[in-house]
Amino acid sequence: MPRGRLHRRGDPVVTTTIEPAEPAAEASAPRPDAATRPGRGGWFTPLLRRLHFFAGLLVGPFILVAAVSGALYAVTPTLEKVVYAHELTAASDAAGVPLAAQIEAAEAYLGDGSTPVAVRPAPEAGATTRVMFADETLPESTTRAIFVDPATTEIRGDLPAYGTSGALPLRHWISDLHRSLHLGDAGRWYSELAASWLGIVALAGLGLWLGRFVRSRRGRRDLLRPNRRHTGYRRLSGWHTSVGIWVVLGAVFLSATGITWSTFAGAHVSDLRAAVGEGTPALTTSLDGAAAAGGEHAGHAGHGGAASSPTGAANPATFDAVLAIAQRINVNSGDVEIKPPAAAGKAWVVQEIHRSFPTEVDAVAIDGSSMQVTDRIDFADFPLLAKLSRWGIDLHMGTMFGLANQLVLFALALGIAALVVLGYAMWWKRRPTRGLATAPARGVLGRAPWWGIAAVLVVAIAIGLFLPLVGYTLAAFVVIDLLLGWRARRAAAAGSRGTASR
Repeated sequence: MPRGRLHRRGDPVVTTTIEPAEPAAEASAPRPDAATRPGRGGWFTPLLRRLHFFAGLLVGPFILVAAVSGALYAVTPTLEKVVYAHELTAASDAAGVPLAAQIEAAEAYLGDGSTPVAVRPAPEAGATTRVMFADETLPESTTRAIFVDPATTEIRGDLPAYGTSGALPLRHWISDLHRSLHLGDAGRWYSELAASWLGIVALAGLGLWLGRFVRSRRGRRDLLRPNRRHTGYRRLSGWHTSVGIWVVLGAVFLSATGITWSTFAGAHVSDLRAAVGEGTPALTTSLDGAAAAGGEHAGHAGHGGAASSPTGAANPATFDAVLAIAQRINVNSGDVEIKPPAAAGKAWVVQEIHRSFPTEVDAVAIDGSSMQVTDRIDFADFPLLAKLSRWGIDLHMGTMFGLANQLVLFALALGIAALVVLGYAMWWKRRPTRGLATAPARGVLGRAPWWGIAAVLVVAIAIGLFLPLVGYTLAAFVVIDLLLGWRARRAAAAGSRGTASR
């Protein structure tokens, strides 16, 4: 029923409550909290509010670190070009000498008889060639990259390079901070949990925003941009709401794409794509029986004018030969990596590593003995989900559209960080020291019908099967909420009986 306050300036405050007549015992009994009263005010919206509040409160610090480190990582491709300008830039734009001469210069620089495990020719005029060597002193998936001027074979630098992206030390350090906080597997579990909950918190916030937008008649503008006339908690809430709606889709995108290469959920994503025939095609590098036998006959020298080498060897001249063959097959990008056979019976691999639009990741396998193409894959033939996965990862890493992509990611990451800070500021304004009513109501599932409770539990379990680190914590949240609601209702009932017996 409506309740009004009659107050004249200078007079004491008098509170008037209009209620229907009740029996004496019922009138004197304490009213149960709205959260424990089934059928009043619904249950789904309070559940979203409680989920959004507590998930943000508990996972907020991790999301904040991921957002700030992600903002830094977004611009590292550009920072890398500045910090490592000497290593990445050749002394002149003159035409380069054959790859064989550049590789021999890198091998002579090391002087320990090492042979390269991969070579990345200069992608454009004025850039350097990377000749990459295995180094047991470096972390897993990291190679020692020797930067060679393609025109003069001058050694321009010697740096560790990580993974397919070829990240140099600065970018790799920031990437590891973003991915695992430099804590190894435990850090990767944290990042997976934070990335997954980011999507859930964002979707719950979107649901709350839509509910307010539908119910609102005059204040819809305040949901799109903060009202500067508001102060205190309302001002913080306005900024949180308006910033949130502008970044929510980006937050969900970052969450979804981040999950694709996480430890547990990432494996499930790959298995699911493979099960529906949408996995990323893999290049076959195993050769037939004759090649696997390691025939020592001389290879055909007509491809690119360079003599070939037996399968498994890394003759510098063969790099020029296999690159020339690949360029006639399907390699038309300057961003290329050439890998010699890892062992006898394996093929050479020439693969495009161009990550900006249009995507170029075509690859070809070549028998080093016969110089025959044994397999090829073309991005144009990728299944749709494989293409979407490739594009999503490249967008997430800021390489798809260059600097524009990086600036958008930087702004998005800062927006997510701001939401976390605003959320904590809102909580501080109404922190629990002022009473339990300052937090979203407990036991919101207690007012739900049986099918609502069952649906929430089924969704939690389904998410748990796909996102283990999230689903089971979500199920635990539901169980705890039910227990809190049961306890609150029991306490309210006990208080009601105690008052009635007086």
